[in-house]
Amino acid sequence: MADQDGSTVTLDSFAGRRVLLYFYPRDATPGCTTEARQFGQLLDRFAKRGISVLGVSPDSPDSHTRFRSAEGIRFDLLSDPDHSVMESYGAWGEKTNYGKTIVGAIRSTVLVGADGRVERAWYNVRAEGHAERVLKDI
Repeated sequence: MADQDGSTVTLDSFAGRRVLLYFYPRDATPGCTTEARQFGQLLDRFAKRGISVLGVSPDSPDSHTRFRSAEGIRFDLLSDPDHSVMESYGAWGEKTNYGKTIVGAIRSTVLVGADGRVERAWYNVRAEGHAERVLKDI
């Protein structure tokens, strides 16, 4: 996947470290902005536990650059326009939105261990307070 600068990022880049991938629908929307802010506020606490935080959405690197700049986001945002990574982690599929069934991003978070295996996952989460819940769960 490409980050906000267009650089390729893979989990191999984090070999031997834990990575928290949080999947979200779209940059600069109310829920996604709330979630990004809250992960940002807790970034140092995740780092103290040896965990790198990465946001993932279908948005373009340019969109991520604008979003990071507008919100002061200090962690990388990765672009998954074909949602292949989101699908592989169960963060893309059918969901209900305002009473209508659609296919799209499922707000989810996955903790990948230093060995590259999924340690823990949270699916269909609400943005508000989610980052704090994740921190308490790990």
